[in-house]
Amino acid sequence: MTRRGEIACPCGRKFGGMPSRPPQLPVLPYRKPTRGRDYWIIDDVLPDVDAVRARCLAKDEWTEGHPYKPESWPGLRTMPGLEPGELARVERLVKKATGARRLWQEAAPGGGTLNHNCVQVVGRDEGEVRPHTDSRALCRYAAVLYLSPNVPKDCGTSFYRQSLPGGVLGGNMVTAPHTNLVEALGTRYVSPDAFVEDVRVPQRYNRLLLYTANMMHSATGYWGVDLEEKRMTAVFFWMA
Repeated sequence: MTRRGEIACPCGRKFGGMPSRPPQLPVLPYRKPTRGRDYWIIDDVLPDVDAVRARCLAKDEWTEGHPYKPESWPGLRTMPGLEPGELARVERLVKKATGARRLWQEAAPGGGTLNHNCVQVVGRDEGEVRPHTDSRALCRYAAVLYLSPNVPKDCGTSFYRQSLPGGVLGGNMVTAPHTNLVEALGTRYVSPDAFVEDVRVPQRYNRLLLYTANMMHSATGYWGVDLEEKRMTAVFFWMA
């Protein structure tokens, strides 16, 4: 379980708890999240999304996170999510939106990878808002495909920026030479109020939200108690 004050990412990495005296954080670069430049919204992505959702609900092999197991990430996960033809369709749309000529999955020097094409199911009491960025060393773009037809729109995805002492707003981007938020901040420890919501993208069934992975983001909220009503998404990570 990730404690309040920790920076965590959906790939399952855990970045520490908050000490008694949080350090003064450096100010990150800021770039206003702009649709068509920093993020893209593509609706009606899959021609038979109901069949994809039914197939995911029928899976009986789920990996458990918090609160079922002592993991930093919440809910349930299973891989792969989309079948090859479905994934190819998504990647064609990503290339068209971004202008990327090629997409691929990068591996870390130690062999680690991000959970690409992974279905995540998280209920109302299983997760909370945790702003993070994805590793610049492993991906340039990330995306979430919403697979729940009856989840409230406020269970989509939000982009965040720093909230500094005195009401000053900071940045939202991890840039070179840093590869992740921990490196950029110079610490694994943050105050619970270190970030503030900047831009919110509503949840919509069969919507793909694509964004630059080095921009701070988080699920806006979670929903549901039973498997069929919980927030279901498929997540993707690409180098380009």
